[in-house]
Amino acid sequence: MGEGDTIWAPSVLPHCTLSTLSHHLQPHFGRKMESKVSEGGLNVTLTIRLLMHGKEVGSIIGKKGETVKKMREESGARINISEGNCPERIVTITGPTDAIFKAFAMIAYKFEEDIINSMSNSPATSKPPVTLRLVVPASQCGSLIGKGGSKIKEIRESTGAQVQVAGDMLPNSTERAVTISGTPDAIIQCVKQICVVMLESPPKGATIPYRPKPASTPVIFAGGQAYTIQGQYAIPHPELTKLHQLAMQQTPFPPLGQTNPAFPGLDASPPASTHELTIPNDLIGCIIGRQGTKINEIRQMSGAQIKIANATEGSSERQITITGTPANISLAQYLINARLTSEVTGMGAL
Repeated sequence: MGEGDTIWAPSVLPHCTLSTLSHHLQPHFGRKMESKVSEGGLNVTLTIRLLMHGKEVGSIIGKKGETVKKMREESGARINISEGNCPERIVTITGPTDAIFKAFAMIAYKFEEDIINSMSNSPATSKPPVTLRLVVPASQCGSLIGKGGSKIKEIRESTGAQVQVAGDMLPNSTERAVTISGTPDAIIQCVKQICVVMLESPPKGATIPYRPKPASTPVIFAGGQAYTIQGQYAIPHPELTKLHQLAMQQTPFPPLGQTNPAFPGLDASPPASTHELTIPNDLIGCIIGRQGTKINEIRQMSGAQIKIANATEGSSERQITITGTPANISLAQYLINARLTSEVTGMGAL
């Protein structure tokens, strides 16, 4: 693994692979533990977070959970997989350094096996590398990168793995993605070196962890019923159906473009009311969508008028004003919350 002293020269992390340390190590531990960490002999508990696509997660879990069970038992690491109907999932690996390296090795070899299996059915001749994405607190990424990129260059050269630290933080978090690709052995050596950097430079301040958003669950209205799409199935949604039926019975506004923009709501048949929400600036984009597609969808589906105030200087929030009947407003709120929330399922957010 090329363990000359220079490899561990302290520097500022560019992209981090371990998201948290279970406890902050005192700086004077730093130099003494390095060689031990690289051999997996040091009993320091670490947590590493990986970002995976659904297909990759399926491969790690295996039939009836057999694969992940075997990985947990053989490595001694705790391996947790985030819940949720999300295109991306977080896989958290916690344990002593040697257990973490074993778990990583098993994951890397499993992914290589998947690549080999998929190639037997395709005409591709060159084998693509195994790729893992780590999620690292941005405060540690400077140390990973090193002055002028020196640390990351050193890691690439000594392990043979490709390492890329994302320039931007992951949405609504203070973490960045660090992508490692190469042979399973190169990836394992690379993870060991990243662990050392993370141990030497613990995260500074509070870390807001990245939580993947659920795939915005499409809502379909058919035959007066509302259905949400989960995987390949349409699940009837009785509460949304009620809201939709109410909204359709009393939509107070004529189609867009026919209202007098100077006096919105003047031509609304009562009872129209107004509801205001405040949304953090950094979340407003997921409600508006590209070129306003999402907000227009919410307007059409709910029958409510929705206005988003311009950002005001010094404020971290934006105001959303929803106007319509109580049913229009409820449906609009539900759809906005569905966009915003990864935890909430059903009507919990209303």
